[in-house]
Amino acid sequence: MIRKLTKADHVKVMELVEPKAAENLFIIGNIEAFGYDSDIQDVWGEWEQNKLIAVLQRYRTYFVMYSEGEYDIREFAKIINAHKQRFDLSGLKHLIAPLETYIDRYVRVHKETYYAACEKLRYPVSAEQIDQVEYLTSADYEENIEMLGSIPEFSTSNVTKESREDAEKNKTGRTYFIRDEKGTMVASASTTAENSQSAMIVGVGTRPGYERQGYATKCMEKLCAALLAEGKSLCLFYDNPAAGNIYKRLGFEDIGMWTMIRYEAE
Repeated sequence: MIRKLTKADHVKVMELVEPKAAENLFIIGNIEAFGYDSDIQDVWGEWEQNKLIAVLQRYRTYFVMYSEGEYDIREFAKIINAHKQRFDLSGLKHLIAPLETYIDRYVRVHKETYYAACEKLRYPVSAEQIDQVEYLTSADYEENIEMLGSIPEFSTSNVTKESREDAEKNKTGRTYFIRDEKGTMVASASTTAENSQSAMIVGVGTRPGYERQGYATKCMEKLCAALLAEGKSLCLFYDNPAAGNIYKRLGFEDIGMWTMIRYEAE
């Protein structure tokens, strides 16, 4: 049986998603922020007797699917197809692939990326190693945005002063950065979708001309150490094995492929 979930189901929802906090970062974060009664969010669940076995979440125009095993593909597809506007569907590849056959909409974007998680750094990080790394505050937002804009892969980034302010206010993201000996901001690393259980690493970048000097690694070390000390699971997406090797040296391990599909309006 599939039905909409309410606050009364919260314990069962967390029993399903919390053991895989990295995989369910978006579901956990959106429930913590908006609950079950918001106009911008719906949560459906499939039950086997008194056990919740699958969850589908809609946050605005974004659907995320999670199940610990097989689920009622056709019925969840009906729920998704009822959304007439453009939407995104995402989740672990093995969960999204069965749904694709039943989504009756034109595909605009179909993207798959590696998905990795970290529960512990592979090596100890001392305060002396990362004493140059600073926490980004409002005084440095514009400089950080300028630096990211100078990096080709972030040239179309939607990071703004307002988005930095919102992340700080709502505790959904943070950034650490580092300067060189001349005071130039040369690298930073950020989080997004932070919640009580997990956080996603994003925006790891180095200003052109300063690569391969360990700046971004220091930012990552400080960021990851701070998050892990808070008991959070860390996760990130990456596109190529070369980037993955850098993260794996820190302690990230692949947990699967993540699929994101953008469908056009009906």
